[in-house]
Amino acid sequence: MSKKKKHIIGGITGGIGHSLAQALLDEGHTVGGFSRNTDHANLDSATLRNCDATDPEAIEATLLALNEELGGIDCYTHAIGSIFLRPAHLTSPADWHTTIRQNLDSAFYALRVLTKMMSKQGSGSCLFFSTAAAQSGIASHEAIAAAKGGLEAMVRSAAASYSSRGLRINAIAPSLTDTPLSKDITGNAQALEISKRMHPLGSIGQADDVASLAAWLHSDAAKFVTGQTYVIDGGISAIVPKPKA
Repeated sequence: MSKKKKHIIGGITGGIGHSLAQALLDEGHTVGGFSRNTDHANLDSATLRNCDATDPEAIEATLLALNEELGGIDCYTHAIGSIFLRPAHLTSPADWHTTIRQNLDSAFYALRVLTKMMSKQGSGSCLFFSTAAAQSGIASHEAIAAAKGGLEAMVRSAAASYSSRGLRINAIAPSLTDTPLSKDITGNAQALEISKRMHPLGSIGQADDVASLAAWLHSDAAKFVTGQTYVIDGGISAIVPKPKA
């Protein structure tokens, strides 16, 4: 049986973050987390705080406070980001900077605080979220692919920097997942059907699919894993779908 750990989840009210939090609580782990608004989190056993992760001072204060309240931290999950789908010529500089700020800057702001805290204790697992669009070219994903591609490079470099201090740092790259963040796509029958056909397995991912992988990467079963990006995308980045007759 895996030992009980202390988890902090950034984006705990989002689809994947919430699913992971509930699964961890059900297994008896200690869970804290933050989102912009946690009023309707429905996670009674979790320690919650409101925080704008794009504000470096706010995320540092929040992580330090949660670390104090939980009595330490073993694992951190950065389930924070956005979906921005537009080709380059329709992407404004403001759109670009917002996408980078939400998906890459916020991850770095968390990483710089966590590596200080975890280095002192000589152990820790950090997990960040990329996208399948950073693995292979998908139209109209220029900004988000750039942000998440940068995140994957950050994860590899940080894993090298902190492995000698007992830290493991990894990423997960999902394709379209059925969460509130993707409702503009999943709520449109035509767009959803097109998305399903893009996946060789014929469906899009569910939050529980991704949360299960996240829980494993934080567990002792993955103690020899660091610097990796695990793709969970129904085969979209590795397989050419078989043409339908």
